[in-house]
Amino acid sequence: MSEHIIHFIYLASAACFILSLKWLSAVPTARRGIVVGVLGMLLAVGGTLLSPTIEHYHFIAAAFVIGTIIGVPMALMPMTAVPQRTALSHAFGALAATLVGAAEYSLRVPNLDRFTMGALTLEVILGALTVTASLMAAGKLQEVLPTRPMVFRNQNYVNLSVLGVALLLGVLLVVNPGLWPLFPIMVLLCLVFGVLLIMPIGGADMPTVIALLNSYAGLSASMMGFVLDNKLLIIAGALDGSSGLILSIIMCKAMNRSFTNVLFGAFGQLQMTAAAVEQKSYRSASPEEAADLLRTADSVLIVPGYGMAVAQAQHKVRELFDILTRQGTNVHFAIHPVAGRMPGHMNVLLAEADIPYDKLLEMEDANPEFPQADVALVIGANDVTNPGARHDKSSPIYGMPILDVDKARTVMVIKRSMNPGFAGIDNELYYLEKTLMLFGDAKGFVSELVKSLNET
Repeated sequence: MSEHIIHFIYLASAACFILSLKWLSAVPTARRGIVVGVLGMLLAVGGTLLSPTIEHYHFIAAAFVIGTIIGVPMALMPMTAVPQRTALSHAFGALAATLVGAAEYSLRVPNLDRFTMGALTLEVILGALTVTASLMAAGKLQEVLPTRPMVFRNQNYVNLSVLGVALLLGVLLVVNPGLWPLFPIMVLLCLVFGVLLIMPIGGADMPTVIALLNSYAGLSASMMGFVLDNKLLIIAGALDGSSGLILSIIMCKAMNRSFTNVLFGAFGQLQMTAAAVEQKSYRSASPEEAADLLRTADSVLIVPGYGMAVAQAQHKVRELFDILTRQGTNVHFAIHPVAGRMPGHMNVLLAEADIPYDKLLEMEDANPEFPQADVALVIGANDVTNPGARHDKSSPIYGMPILDVDKARTVMVIKRSMNPGFAGIDNELYYLEKTLMLFGDAKGFVSELVKSLNET
């Protein structure tokens, strides 16, 4: 097939990727963005398969089968597992880039010019560290690995030393690609660095980490485009890398954190002292008492968090929303940008339960509504509702923008226990006079609320 036709297909594919990113940035157009993104990938794969340089189609067919066997079960994972599924996707994408880089090096060494070797080195370094870092992130999110930060003495110095040696080996390979024994050592060091990178990072920072790993995987793919002389890979990787970086910046801003603080500081160092919190008094309520308050409320703001995701309570929350709406209550959902374990986690879960888009308020729109709300119902959210972020300079979340839940007339918090959240600190909200603690599993407690409201 003519190279011009293939280039035209690639151009159409690149346009689809750009439009997909644009439409994915807004909830009402997100579905369209997904469809166009899938179309762009189909065009990219189809255009590549039409290339006259491809000969061994049986290997490609085998790869398709293996990818399908792995990909279909991942697609069928529950919505609550989207964060760890995303991390696994990053791992597979980075693994592909790393393997392609290793194959290109072994086939073309020592006939590699310095520019190509430089791009290949960056591709493999970024790809290899992203593989193990993403697997570590997925393990923490799935709680197969401890979610708390794992630290040891002089950890940052060790991490930077490992990365520094890997980069030095990369420079030596660029200068002299024929030094082939250095290549596997460089890859191994990057794999080790990926593990070390995620070890000290706690669960509270996972939204930023996932976005950052997405950026690394995209940049690795872009470098692969330079190695293979594939313009579409360069464009797609650059889009992926830049969007991931921008999202990381947004997440850091939402948590009032910096990249260096996330990667080298982390909340985790304070989590170890969380057990020594001062005993304070709080008020609790039964499902029936909570239902009575909701029954008389004119305005209710629901604040979802990771507790709702873990309990898979989003459909029960939809039932509660329907009942309150039918009785004439004005109900909205207040969404914090880092609620849950990945950007947009709460939006995805509520969309799965068919909560109307116009009922979802982002933080800047929700906060002015709290003073007028009769009831703020917090379902499993913790650090993003902590008033201490405003005034406690000793707190690790000081300065982090929060939802102004404490300004509602009455606050009700559904939570399993009084244990702290991922930041490892006590939440001042729970001890306010206006706050009622509703202890129990989110799905079970909301079910009891629905039952009580239906009985009247």
